[in-house]
Amino acid sequence: MPDSLTFLGIESSCDDTAAAVVRHRPGLRPEILSSVVEGQVALHAAFGGVVPEIAARAHAERLDLCVEQALAKAGVTLSTLDGIAVTAGPGLIGGVLSGVMCAKGLAAATGLPLVGVNHLAGHALTPRLTDMVSYPYLMLLVSGGHCQFLLVEGAEAFTRLGGSIDDAPGEAFDKVAKILGLPQPGGPAIQAEAATGDAARFPLPRPLLDRPGCDMSFSGLKTAVLRQRDALVAAEGGLRRAARADLCAAFQRTVADILAEKSRRALAASGARLFAVAGGVAANAEIRARLQALCAQLKTDFLAPPLALCTDNAAMIAWAGMERFRRGGRDGMTLAARPRWPLDQHSPALLGSGKKGAKA
Repeated sequence: MPDSLTFLGIESSCDDTAAAVVRHRPGLRPEILSSVVEGQVALHAAFGGVVPEIAARAHAERLDLCVEQALAKAGVTLSTLDGIAVTAGPGLIGGVLSGVMCAKGLAAATGLPLVGVNHLAGHALTPRLTDMVSYPYLMLLVSGGHCQFLLVEGAEAFTRLGGSIDDAPGEAFDKVAKILGLPQPGGPAIQAEAATGDAARFPLPRPLLDRPGCDMSFSGLKTAVLRQRDALVAAEGGLRRAARADLCAAFQRTVADILAEKSRRALAASGARLFAVAGGVAANAEIRARLQALCAQLKTDFLAPPLALCTDNAAMIAWAGMERFRRGGRDGMTLAARPRWPLDQHSPALLGSGKKGAKA
C-alpha cells in the first residue's frame, strides 16, 4: 500500500450530489484537492421537503458531471487515484443506489479499489480530516436526518451514548419552518427570522430533560409550535411577522437548550476531552455558540468543522474511505446500497427495527 493515498469520494445519500478528491501523506494534514457539491433546493422547493424520486433522478443525471468536475479541479485523472470511496448508506435508497452504481462503474472500468462508507462515519471522522485529532473524542452528529452522541474510538469503532428517539433536529427545523410559512431548508430560514425575535415570549417544552441519560426528543416540540401558531391565528386573525419571529427565536433557543444540556451529560458519561460537532444543524450560530460556551465552562476542547464540511459533502466520504482502506477495508461489486446502517452495531436501535434492519 502506498504511503501517500489519493481518493475520489462520492456522496448522494439525500439531496446533495457531491464528489471530491482528497490526498493524504502520513505525518501531514490531509489535503482536500477539490470538493464539488450540487444542491437540489430548487427542485424540491414546491413540495416543502425532499422528494426521494426527484432526488434520485437528479443524482443519476449529475453524478458523472460532479466526478468530472472534481477530478478536473484537483488536477488528477482516474489513473492517478488509489481508490474510490462511496456512501453506501444510510439514506434515501434511490440516491444511495445512484452513487453506489456510479462508483462501481468507475471501479470496474479502472480496476481501482472500491470502499463503501457509512455516511454517518463520514461526519464522525470529519475532525480527523480537518484537524487530525487523536482518538477518542465525543462527536455530536446533528443534522436533518440524524442526531446522535458518538464516542469515536477508531475509524470503525463507535459507541452511541444517546440520540433522538423521534425527529432529528434538522427535520424539526424544516417542519417548523413549513408550519410558520417559511421557505426550505428550514434551518437558515428560522435562524434569519429568529434574529429579530424574543425567545422568552413563548415557553416551549423541553422534552426528556427531566429524565436521565442522553436521549432526546424533538417531535413534541414541533407540535407545541403548531399549537402556539394556531392559538395566535385564532386570537389575532393571523400570524403577524413579529409573532412569527418570536416563535422562531423560542424554538431555536429551546433546541439549543436541549442540545447543550444533553451534551453536558454526554461529556460527563464519556470522559472525553474533545467535543466535536458536525452535520447541517451545526451551522446554526446560536447552537454552535451554546456548545462552544459549554466546552469553555467544562474546560473541554471544542471543534466544529468549517461550515462547508458540516453539511453533506464528498470530502468526508473520501477521507472515511481512506481510513477504512488503510485498515484493510475493501468492497467489491457486491457492495449493496443500504437505507439503514447504524454505526454502533451493539446498542439497541433508537427508532426500532424492520425487515431492512435497525433505522439508527
